[in-house]
Amino acid sequence: MGTDSAVPVLQPRTTGNERLLQIFVPITALVLAIIAWHLLITLNGIPKYILPGPVDVATALFTDSSTLWPALLVTVRITFMALAIALIGGVGLAIMLVQSRLLELALYPFAVILQVTPMIAIAPLLLIYAPNTQTALLICAFLVAFFPILSNMAQGLKSVDHNLLNLFELHGASGWQTLIFLKIPASMPYFMAGLRIGGGLSLIAAVVAEFAAGSAGQGSGLAFRLLESQYRMNLPRMFVALLMLCGTGIAIFGLTSFISWLTLHRWHESAIKREN
Repeated sequence: MGTDSAVPVLQPRTTGNERLLQIFVPITALVLAIIAWHLLITLNGIPKYILPGPVDVATALFTDSSTLWPALLVTVRITFMALAIALIGGVGLAIMLVQSRLLELALYPFAVILQVTPMIAIAPLLLIYAPNTQTALLICAFLVAFFPILSNMAQGLKSVDHNLLNLFELHGASGWQTLIFLKIPASMPYFMAGLRIGGGLSLIAAVVAEFAAGSAGQGSGLAFRLLESQYRMNLPRMFVALLMLCGTGIAIFGLTSFISWLTLHRWHESAIKREN
């Protein structure tokens, strides 16, 4: 029998073409969508107070920039402040719950209650008891972003390989040593998933809370500008505000995804690219 049997050789995938496709396809789809939008407006003669075209929206972006950009900064500030507080509170409480079974049984139901209660119902109460509107908006955004981070972090801390836990116990590691050197590093994929979810939810909650509050004035955010544009039938400005919110959400998701990749790409399977 011959020994020169054909052995299939796995060739590495070409990443250059994939990267070009990842950039070219979304940009092409976006450009085609804008062209189709413009043709729809032009061919049907739709006035801008019913449906503005891309040119009207681009014009409003520059003419109303002095009003919309400060409002966007207010919303972004509330979003990131709420996310930061949710990260500190969610991670800290998750560690305490995992370290103490009694504390988990006592406090976890309250976290679930806050999560399942509709934000639109909590906002009016916070407006009554909070010292000012900005604080109420911050608390609303925090409450929505808090539970996904808490839940994912707690699940990650509980999902450590039991064999590794036994190994640490065999070598006499203390509870805090096991937490710092084993449980927290092993929970990072779960934490990063919670971070991505919490980042988007904090923005959504900030906008929804401002809708419920109906706050106006110099320190109002982008949600109020949306309502104001609706009342005045200024649809180009309304579209610009929506695009700003959409762009902010995409930027937050991109930032949290980059942080996740930066943390996991050297060692975790979810971020390592397959070679075959």
